[in-house]
Amino acid sequence: MHSPKDETQPIGPTAPLLKWAGGKTQLLAQIQPYFPPHYDRLIEPFIGGAAVYFHLRPARALLGDVNPELVNFYSVVRSHPDQLMAAVDDIAARHQSGEDPETIYYDVRSRQPVDLTPEALDEQGIPRSNEDRIWVAARTLYLNKTGFNGLFRVNSGGRFNVPWGRRKVLPKLYNHNEVYNASRLLQGAEIVLADFAHVLDQARPGDFVYLDPPYFPVSTTANFTSYTRLDFPAEQQRRLADWLHTLDQRGVAFVLNNSDTPFTREIYANFRIDIAQAKRMINSNASKRGEVNELIVYNQQIVI
Repeated sequence: MHSPKDETQPIGPTAPLLKWAGGKTQLLAQIQPYFPPHYDRLIEPFIGGAAVYFHLRPARALLGDVNPELVNFYSVVRSHPDQLMAAVDDIAARHQSGEDPETIYYDVRSRQPVDLTPEALDEQGIPRSNEDRIWVAARTLYLNKTGFNGLFRVNSGGRFNVPWGRRKVLPKLYNHNEVYNASRLLQGAEIVLADFAHVLDQARPGDFVYLDPPYFPVSTTANFTSYTRLDFPAEQQRRLADWLHTLDQRGVAFVLNNSDTPFTREIYANFRIDIAQAKRMINSNASKRGEVNELIVYNQQIVI
């Protein structure tokens, strides 16, 4: 079985390449003790910013998501890291030439992947040509680092609509070594565009499943973003909770994070639940930003 810290060919430190709202970087120290020390394969059905994946650096992984831009991004990082960085540099050069940052942002944002011709997209909505895939991945990275708070939000037509982050100085878009390290690590990962049920159905004893789904809103006003054209309402949350029972019956270790609400405590009541404290800075009400409780749901006996 794999121990995540015992690679035969060490991979250098790899931070998340994307700034992801609700990302788990700040929670790693709190949730690390819940991860099994050995496993055959890491499975993540909600890859997001991939903080846990890049932290554990497993030799084998199955990474899934329903967001085609996200799946395309990690696939391009894996296969075309140099071309990706060159495409990002081309956008950055517009800033260095003195062009207005807001104009650049909205120009890049306007070139929506969904506007590609039907012939240019495969059946899952991912560009067919390497040139288009690399451009879309570079666009994803650029908008992520220069848009408002690293949000990913699309409208009902699948068009990314996050406003400019109002940063006059271009932030650092990537680190060469981290991109190369991520590319090398991702060689051992299967990356799929799929519903979480399809990903979880492949889990077997010896796998470790980490789940970071779209959080259940803590109030009626908290759910102000749409991650993809598919939202994640209560019935989806219950469907995911049912899958946890399936994983448990198969003898598959899992850890899940979600918001701490009466509803989530109800649907996870048959599993072990602990609390993590996270700092959340994205809220329409500034007075409600700060430390919040989040659930750690798990099914294996651990010693903290």
